Amino acid sequence: MTSPRDDDRFDWQAAENDLTDTTGGVGAEVVDLDDARARRLPRPRPADDTAEDDDTGDDDAESIEDGPERLGGPVDAAEDIPRDVLARQRERRPILADWARSGRALRAAVKHQTKDAGYVAAYHGVRLPKYAVKALAWAPIGAVRGIGQALRWATAEEGNWHLRQAAATRGDADTWLKLDARRQRQSVWRWWVLAAGTAGTGTGVIVLAAGPEWWRWVAGAVVVPLLATRGRPVDKPLTDRVSEGTRYRKLTANLVRRALTSLQMPAINSAVAKDPKAISFPVDIHRDGPGHLAVVDLPYGVEAAEVVARRGKLASAMRLPLDQVWPEPAPGHTGRLALWVGYEPASQMKQPAWPLLSATAKVDVFKPFPFATTPRLDPVSVDLMFRNFLFGGQPGSGKTFALRDLILAAALDPRAEIRGYELKGVGDFAVLEPVMSEYGNGFDDDTLARCFAFIEWLYEECRRRSKRIEHYARLGKAPENKVTPELASLKGSGLHPLVAWFDELQELMTSKYGKEAGEILEKVIKLGRALGVIILIGTQIPDKDSLPTGITRNVNSRFCLSVADQTANDMILGTSAYKNGYRATVFQPVSEAGWGILRGFGPKAASVRSFYVDTTAAGRIVARAVTLRQTAGTLPKPDEQTREVAPVADVLGDLARIWPGDDKAAWNETLCGLLAELRPEVYGGWEAAQLTTALKPHPAIKVADVGRRIDGKPVTRRGIKHTDLLAAIAERDRKRSAG
Repeated sequence: MTSPRDDDRFDWQAAENDLTDTTGGVGAEVVDLDDARARRLPRPRPADDTAEDDDTGDDDAESIEDGPERLGGPVDAAEDIPRDVLARQRERRPILADWARSGRALRAAVKHQTKDAGYVAAYHGVRLPKYAVKALAWAPIGAVRGIGQALRWATAEEGNWHLRQAAATRGDADTWLKLDARRQRQSVWRWWVLAAGTAGTGTGVIVLAAGPEWWRWVAGAVVVPLLATRGRPVDKPLTDRVSEGTRYRKLTANLVRRALTSLQMPAINSAVAKDPKAISFPVDIHRDGPGHLAVVDLPYGVEAAEVVARRGKLASAMRLPLDQVWPEPAPGHTGRLALWVGYEPASQMKQPAWPLLSATAKVDVFKPFPFATTPRLDPVSVDLMFRNFLFGGQPGSGKTFALRDLILAAALDPRAEIRGYELKGVGDFAVLEPVMSEYGNGFDDDTLARCFAFIEWLYEECRRRSKRIEHYARLGKAPENKVTPELASLKGSGLHPLVAWFDELQELMTSKYGKEAGEILEKVIKLGRALGVIILIGTQIPDKDSLPTGITRNVNSRFCLSVADQTANDMILGTSAYKNGYRATVFQPVSEAGWGILRGFGPKAASVRSFYVDTTAAGRIVARAVTLRQTAGTLPKPDEQTREVAPVADVLGDLARIWPGDDKAAWNETLCGLLAELRPEVYGGWEAAQLTTALKPHPAIKVADVGRRIDGKPVTRRGIKHTDLLAAIAERDRKRSAG
C-alpha cells in the first residue's frame, strides 16, 4: 500500500514520459536555451581595428549591432535638418478618426451596420419556426449527451483510465495504484458538485412550475437551444447561412499583405521574403465612407501605379467583385498606395441626388460645382471657365447624359450663353432649347452645314473677344489678359461666358466639312480658353478620322467612360494612361453607365460616376434657369435662336458683281458688307461664317486665311481668292449647259 506521503511526491510528468516512451530510453537531451541563443547571435563588429581581438565575454546580446555594414563616408545627421523643415514634415494624428469626424462617413458606417443587422434579423426571423422544430428535435439528444458527459466528468475517468491501462499492460502495480488513488480523490469532490447542480436544477424546475407562465417560456427559449446545440451533429447547424457568397470582411493588414503578395510581382514577393515588414502601413486602416481605407507603403522600388494596373488580380486575391476594390496612388511618394474597399460593389450602392436639383441651387461657372461621385460616394466638383472638355466612350456608356450635366449647370448661371449641336438626332438636349441661343439636332446635310458655320462663327467670335480683352487690359480691368468674373458680369462687355457644345462630333468630322472644321475648331480651343469660350465635345472613339489629334491634345479636361480596348482608352485620356492604371475598360456599358475616369482635376485621374439626371428632372432645372435668365434679361428670344445660313440668291454671281477692284483676294467680312449694300433684303446681317457656309457647296472655292497690312501692321482674316470664284462660276455654268 502506498502512503499518502509517497503519493504526494509522485512525478506525474515522468509517469507520462514513461508511458509514452516505447523505446526504453532514459529521456531526451536537455538543451541550454540561453547557450543556443548566444550561438545563433552574430558577433559584434569591432569599433576599430584595435578592438578586434578584445573579447571580454560580457557583451549584452540585445545591444549587438546586426545591421548591414556601413558603406561610404559620414553624412549629416538628422539633427542638422532645420526645425522649420522638420515641423512641416511632422504629421500629427487627429484626435478622432476620419470617419468619426466626417458626418458623411459616420452616416455611411451607421447605415451599413444598420442595413446589415436588419437583413440578418429579417433573414433569421422568417426562419424561426424551422429553427424551433430543429431545436426541439435535437434538445432531448443534447440532454442525454449532457447527462452522460456530466457522469463521465464526475467519475474522473477522463485520461486517467488510459494511463492505468498502460500501467497494467506493463505490470506496474505501484503506478496503477497511484493513478487510481488520484482518480478517487478527484471523483469525491466532483460528485458533490454534480449533486449540488442536480439539486439546483430540480429547484429551478419547481420554481418555474410554480411561477408565472412567461418564466417557463423564457427558460425554454434559453435552455432548449443550448441543449440542441450540444445534441446536433457537427455538420448540421441549427441556423442557416445568411448568404452563400463571400460576405464583406473588415480590411486588415494581413488581408492586404496577402492580396499584394498574390499579385505575383517579383519586386513585392522578393522584398517580403527578405523582410515581412517590407509592406507597411503609415496610417491605421480605418473606415472611410461606406468602406475601409488602407494606406500602404509598398516595398522600395515598387510604384503604386503598378498595383493599380493589376486591379483585377487584386480583387481576385481579395475574393471581391472588381467594382468593390479601388486602388489608387496616394499623396506622399510614388510608392504609396491608397486601397479603398467598399462594403458592397459600387454598382449596387445608391448614388445621392445631384445637389443642383435643389430648388435654391445656383451656379457660378468661375467656381466648382458637383459633377460626379467617387466610389466612396464623395462628391467631385468641376469648373467650366478656362477649360475645354472631351467626353468619350462607346455607345451606352452614358457620355451624353454626363455632357448634359455640364450644360444644365451652365444654364443655372444667367451670364452664360449656350450654343450647341446634337449630331445624333434623337433630341437628348431638346429639353435645354429654351435657354440656348442656338441649337441643332440631326446629322442631315443642312444641320451639318449649320454646325460648320457655327464653328466658323466661334473663330470670328474669338477674334472679336481678343480685341475686347485688349481694350479692357489697357483700362486695367483684365490684369492677366483674360476674362474675369467682373468682366463677365459687366453688361455690354461682350465677354460673358460662351458655352459651345457638340455631341457625337465625329459625324461632322467624317463629313465633307471635317478637315476644315477640325482645323478651325483646334484654333478655337487654343484661343478661346482665356476669352471665356468653353468647348464641350462628346464623341465615341476619338481616332484621327473622327477627331483630329490637334483637338484632343489641346483639351485640358477629359472624361473617359466605358471603352473596349487600350487604344481607345489612351486616345481619350492620353498616352500611357492605360499603362499607369487608369483603365476605363473595366466599366461595362449600360449596366455601369456614367462610370469613367476623370482627368484634369487634381494631381491625378480618378474613377468617378457622373450624376444621372433624367429628362423630367432636367426639365425642372431648365425651368429654374429660365426664371433666372428672365430676371437677368439674358433669356434668348425665340426669333433669335435660329440663324439663317442658306443663301436665297445667286451668291456666286453677286460676289462677281461686287468684287473689290483688282484685288486677288478679299476678306469674307468685306464681301458681306458689299453684298449687304447690293441686296440688303437678302444679305443684311450676314457674317463671315454665313458666307463661308453659303460657299461650301462649291469645292473650287477654298476659304482660307488672307493677310493684309493695315497701318503697317499685318492683319489676317478669313477670305477667298478671285481666281477660285471665277473657277466656281465656270464649273457651275459648265454643269448647267451640260444639263
